[in-house]
Amino acid sequence: MAAPSEDARKSARYDDLEVQVGPGGETHQVADAQHPTLTTQQGIPVADDQNSLRAGARGPTLLEDFHFREKMFHFDHERIPERVVHARGYGAHGYFETYKPLTDVTRADLFQRAGEKTPVFVRFSTVAGNKGSSDLARDVRGFAVKFYTKEGNWDLVGNNIPVFFIQDAIKFPDFVHSVKQEPDRDFPQAQSAHDNFWDFVSLSPESMHMIMWVMSDRAIPRSFRTMEGFGVHTFRLVNAEGKSTFVKFHWKPKQGLQSVVWNEAVKINGADPDFHRRDLWDAIEAGNFPEWELGLQLFDQDFADKFDFDLLDATKLIPEEILPVRRVGRLVLDRRVDNFFMETEQVAFCTQNVVPGIDFSDDPLLQGRNFSYLDTQLKRLGGPNFTHIPVNAPKCPFHNFQQDGHMAMRNPKGRVNYEPNSWSAEENPREDPLKGYRSYAEPVSGTKVRIRSETFADHYSQARQFYISQTPIEQAHIANAITFELSKVETPKIRSRVVSHLRNIDEDLAKKVAEGIRLKQMPEPATAMKPTRKDLPASPALSIVLNGPKSFAGRKVGALVTDGVDATILAALAGALKEEGAMLKLVAPEVGGVKDSEGIWHDADEKLEGGPSVLFDAVALLPSKAGAARLVTLPAARDFVADAVAHRKFIACVEAAEPLLEKAGVSSNVDAGFIPLKAPKDCKAFVTACRKVRFWDRVNAER
Repeated sequence: MAAPSEDARKSARYDDLEVQVGPGGETHQVADAQHPTLTTQQGIPVADDQNSLRAGARGPTLLEDFHFREKMFHFDHERIPERVVHARGYGAHGYFETYKPLTDVTRADLFQRAGEKTPVFVRFSTVAGNKGSSDLARDVRGFAVKFYTKEGNWDLVGNNIPVFFIQDAIKFPDFVHSVKQEPDRDFPQAQSAHDNFWDFVSLSPESMHMIMWVMSDRAIPRSFRTMEGFGVHTFRLVNAEGKSTFVKFHWKPKQGLQSVVWNEAVKINGADPDFHRRDLWDAIEAGNFPEWELGLQLFDQDFADKFDFDLLDATKLIPEEILPVRRVGRLVLDRRVDNFFMETEQVAFCTQNVVPGIDFSDDPLLQGRNFSYLDTQLKRLGGPNFTHIPVNAPKCPFHNFQQDGHMAMRNPKGRVNYEPNSWSAEENPREDPLKGYRSYAEPVSGTKVRIRSETFADHYSQARQFYISQTPIEQAHIANAITFELSKVETPKIRSRVVSHLRNIDEDLAKKVAEGIRLKQMPEPATAMKPTRKDLPASPALSIVLNGPKSFAGRKVGALVTDGVDATILAALAGALKEEGAMLKLVAPEVGGVKDSEGIWHDADEKLEGGPSVLFDAVALLPSKAGAARLVTLPAARDFVADAVAHRKFIACVEAAEPLLEKAGVSSNVDAGFIPLKAPKDCKAFVTACRKVRFWDRVNAER
C-alpha cells in the first residue's frame, strides 16, 4: 500500500473546535491568528506534533527525529527523584519456571529447558498518582517483571490493561501532563476526573478503547494478586535459525480475576490507603504465594496481514477467542524485599532490556519507550551507573569496558579499557558472534515522513467490542464511572464531546451517560475516520466476572465478634476457611479481643472502627445476644453491615445478629447471599458460596 502524504488531512469538528484529522485518525490543531505556532526549545516551528518521524507509515522510528528527542528528553527529566509516572509502587522477589522448551520459536535461554527457574523481581504500581497517593485510585496498574536470565536481564514492562491511550510515543508527555494535577492548582491528585484529562482524550479518539478499560472495574483491582498483566505491544521471538514469530505477552493470575466496586474503593482508600501493599506483604508472609502463568499469543506475518486491525497499534488487542493464549510457564512471588528503597524504589526497568531470542516490532509507542526509559533512569538515579545497584545488576557473568561516571562501584580490571586490543587476560572480553544478541533482519525502506498509518484509524470498533463483552453489571459500572468522572469536569463542552465519542461505541451507553450528567442536548456522533464495526463478537475473556476465582483461597473473611461469641461456630468457621486456604480476621469493639462462650480469650485483629467490612472479601456476623444489643448502638457496626450488603458481599450470620440487620435496614430484604449459621456444618456452605466472591443478584446494592 502506498504511503499517504503528510498533508493528507481532512477537516473535522469537535463541538466548537475546527480541527484537522490525519490518515490515522489523529487530531491536528493548526496555528492561526489566535494561536501561535508550536516550536521546539530552539524556536524551530513544528509541523506535526502527533507523529514521530519514521521510515514509511508503518516503519521504525528514526533516531534523527530531533523534535521527539527534545520533547521526550525534557519530559523524562521533569521530576526528581520520584518517578514521573508509576511513582507509587510495590515489589517482591520470586522466580519464573518454564513448563516446556520453546526452542521452536525462540533462542531465549530461559525458555530452553523444562523446569528452568529464573529469578525475578516484580514491581506493581499505579500510573498517575504520586508516591504518597492511595492504592485504590481508579488508574492503570503497572506490571513490570525483571528476569535475571543466564544471558542478561530481560525487562517485560507492562500494565494490567492490554492497550494504551495513545498510538505514538510523541504524545506520551501530553497524555501524562493531562492526567496529572492541573499545573496552576496542583490538584486533583491520583485521579482522572478533571477537565484536562477529559479534554485531552476527547480530542484524541485513539484513546476511546483505553477509556472503556479504565472506566471498567479493571482500574480498581481487589489486589495485585487478582489482576492480569500484559506486555501491551507486539514483540518478536526469534529462534536459533533466525526465524521470527510475533508475540503478545499475557500474565494470567492463578488466583482468578477480582476487583472492588467504586463505593468500596473510595472507602478502602480512607480506611487503608496501603491496601494493595499490605495485601501483597501479608499474602507472602502467610505463605499464600501469588502466582501467574505467562501466556503467549504467537502469530506470523500472514496472520498479522489478515487480522482486522494493525498489530503495530498499541490501542488494539487480539481477542483470545481468535488467537488462544499458550501458557508456557509460571511466575511465583515468594520473598518480600529487605529494604523498600534499596529494591522497590531503585529498581530500574527499561523496555529495551531484551535478551537474545526476544526482539521488537515497529510499534511506534514501543519504539519511543525503548528510547525514553534509559534517559529516565539517568536522571532519576543520578548517572549512568544505575546498573551497579544490586537490584538492577545481572545475576549472570557480565564484562564490558564501561568505566567511571557518577557513583561507579566497579571498573574494568587491569590496563585494558578499550577494544579491539591485543592484550590477553580473562578480564578482556571479546565479541561472540554465535551467542551475542542479533536484531531480526527485517527489511526496512520508506520515505522519511511524519505520518500515521491509515491502518491505525479505527478508534471505536474494539472499544465497542470491549463494552459488549462485559456482563450487565460491568456495563453499568462503566456507565457510572464515566458519569462520575464527567460530573467533576467543569466545562460543559468537554462533557458533550465525550458523549459524542460514546455514540460511536454504543448508543445505549451514550444515553445513560448523557442522562447521568443531564446534557441539555445530545451531541452528534464524533467524526470517525472509519465507521464502527458492529460485527465484532463479544469476547468473554475480557470480562472480570466471567473469569473470577475458582476458590476462595487467599481471601479474607472479617468476622464481627463480641464477648460470648459461639465457640463452636467460630472454630468451625476458622477450620473451614483454613481448609479453603483463606484467612479469618476478627473484628471486635475493642482491639484487645473477646471471650467466647466457653470463656476462651481471642485476640482481635481489628478494632471495629478501624476494620470496616470494605477490607474483607466476605463477612460473618457472630455476636452474642448481649453483644448484638451493644453493637446496635455503634454507628460503625451499622456501617459494617450496610456496606457489606451494598457491596454485594456474602454475609454469614448467627441468629443473634438479627437486631444488627434490622439496624442496618436489611432484615426484611435478605437474599441468597446471606447464609445463616445455625450449626457448625453451615460454615462450610458459607465458604463454598464465597467462591463466587460477590452476590451480584442483590437488589438495590452499591450505594
